[in-house]
Amino acid sequence: MTSFNDFGLVEPISRALRDEKYETPTPIQAQTLPLALSGRDVIGIAQTGTGKTAAFALPILHHIVRKRLRPERKSCRVLVLSPTRELSGQISDSFMTYGRYIRPLAVTLAIGGVPINRQIRAMAHGVEVLVATPGRLLDLVSTHAVRLDNVEVLVLDEADRMLDMGFIHDIRKVVAMVPKERQTLFFSATMPHEITKLADAMLRDPAKVSVTPQATTAERVNQRVILTEKSAKNALLAELLKSEKSDRVLVFTRTKHGADKVVRVLEKSGLKAEAIHSNKSQNNRERTLKAFRDGSLRTLVATDIAARGIDVDGVSHVINFDLPNIPESYVHRIGRTARAGAEGVAISFCDHEEAAYLRDIEKLIRMSLPAENRRTGSPQEAHVHHAAPHQHKKHGNGRNHRNGKRHRGHSEARNGGGRRPQHAPAKGASTAPRGEPTAMQNVTFMREPRRQAGHRAPRCFPAQWDPKLGIHVT
Repeated sequence: MTSFNDFGLVEPISRALRDEKYETPTPIQAQTLPLALSGRDVIGIAQTGTGKTAAFALPILHHIVRKRLRPERKSCRVLVLSPTRELSGQISDSFMTYGRYIRPLAVTLAIGGVPINRQIRAMAHGVEVLVATPGRLLDLVSTHAVRLDNVEVLVLDEADRMLDMGFIHDIRKVVAMVPKERQTLFFSATMPHEITKLADAMLRDPAKVSVTPQATTAERVNQRVILTEKSAKNALLAELLKSEKSDRVLVFTRTKHGADKVVRVLEKSGLKAEAIHSNKSQNNRERTLKAFRDGSLRTLVATDIAARGIDVDGVSHVINFDLPNIPESYVHRIGRTARAGAEGVAISFCDHEEAAYLRDIEKLIRMSLPAENRRTGSPQEAHVHHAAPHQHKKHGNGRNHRNGKRHRGHSEARNGGGRRPQHAPAKGASTAPRGEPTAMQNVTFMREPRRQAGHRAPRCFPAQWDPKLGIHVT
């Protein structure tokens, strides 16, 4: 399909697409629309910014127009679930945009962080499309403000994140409430194997659409890693923000508390930044996102779950302040840059504790990321931890393996009665964990301490009797 006219969409939708200057469908749209229009269940896998929302919104609107029914009270014909308020709001806006010439068309948004009474009133007479976050939807169901027994189409957008980040029980509750005879559409940026198995159990004979190989990173993103200490990350971030030529910078942290802490540190360095996460009020999140979108806010600090709703072009840099412990999240994070044909930069900080996360990411994306060592240890030490810390062996026999001889030098000392056991470090020696090279590992300890000061004590010989002098000499 090379044009939206090839899909046979009803005239009100085609007119709206012309208004939006939609001419050629994206790959995910070209493959998904025919399947969804025929009523098939679909699992769609595509990176962020590829047009997934239109891929499911257009066939749903086509179905609504072709089968006009008056919604029953407190019910919806189409239920769309997404993990975040921001993403839900964008999906709702897309339905209104593509369906602007469909009259009447009732689309309601049900999200947390705002008063629930307005949403209860909106659902009183029923709607065609309900876009919701799982938590708020279950709140409405528990108060008998929403019924789910008339759902004809169920959509899970960003399904991997919803199922993998704590929404799995809510999703199962919702699925148990909707009719078994329905169309189900899964759309996600990534689909790990275990999530695919769960999705297969919820869909009927699904068609799988994947427009890019799973976990393939954006080709136009310049990726690199900076090996650093955990305590040095704040200073390093401030340095990068001052030195890098950037338009909009999206900084990822693993926790909400970490995001707020990064913002405070940057403000002390004279850099303006704001955080967005689930503890922020809805008004605050909308205001922050608007400032980031219009360019008045240059640096936005976010957690993975909140970033699912950040659909902003012009993000020049993504900085992973904390490496994600789920490697698929790395792919999604860097997909926030290099959008709409632009170039992008992805910089990841990696401390000692995150070395395993980095290896998992490189294994998933099937490439080794270029790394810059900014750690305080030696270059050899940083390399050992990044590449293969388990391959380093401690030489406990005190020999220099380069020439096979015992090493003697300024560090030689005696312990007053024999070599100290290997498990007990000598006084003054480093207590670094096993596997980390230290300057004392190749030292041989002697039996007696030197008693004469100076760089090197002279060698002593037994005294001899000199009969001419009548004394003992050495």
